[in-house]
Amino acid sequence: MMRYESWSEKETFDIGRQIGDKASPGEIYLLEGDLGTGKTVFAKGFARGIGIKEPVTSPTFTILQEYEDGRMPMYHFDVYRIADVEEMDELGYEAYFFGDGVCLIEWASQIREILPENCQTIRIEKDLEKGFDYRKIQVG
Repeated sequence: MMRYESWSEKETFDIGRQIGDKASPGEIYLLEGDLGTGKTVFAKGFARGIGIKEPVTSPTFTILQEYEDGRMPMYHFDVYRIADVEEMDELGYEAYFFGDGVCLIEWASQIREILPENCQTIRIEKDLEKGFDYRKIQVG
C-alpha cells in the first residue's frame, strides 16, 4: 500500500496526477472518503495525469462523466445517489468497467456486489489535528 500526505489542494491534485500518469486501460480505482475530503480534486489531477485537458467536474447528479481527450478514456462515476445496483445496468456499466478506458468510482461501497476483484482503492482522509487542508491518501 502506498501512503501519501497532502497539505494543500495543489498537493492532492499532484498526487492524483502522479497516479494517473501510471494508470492503464481497464483499471478501476475506487475513491473513498467523506464529503469534502478532496475526491474531486484528486480526480482532476488523475485526469491530467492521463492527458485530459478539459475541465473535470463531480458527476454527483449525472452519476457518470466521460472524458475522451486523454491517452485513454476516463469514466468518472459518483454512485452516491444510486438507490439500487440495478441502476448501474441501465447505464451499461460493463462497457465502462471492462472497456478500453480507466474508471474512477466515488462511493463505490454502494455497488460493491458488481465490482471486479482487481480494483485499486484510494482512501482520502482528513486529520484536523494536522490542519484544515491536510489529507492522508492511501492507495492499494
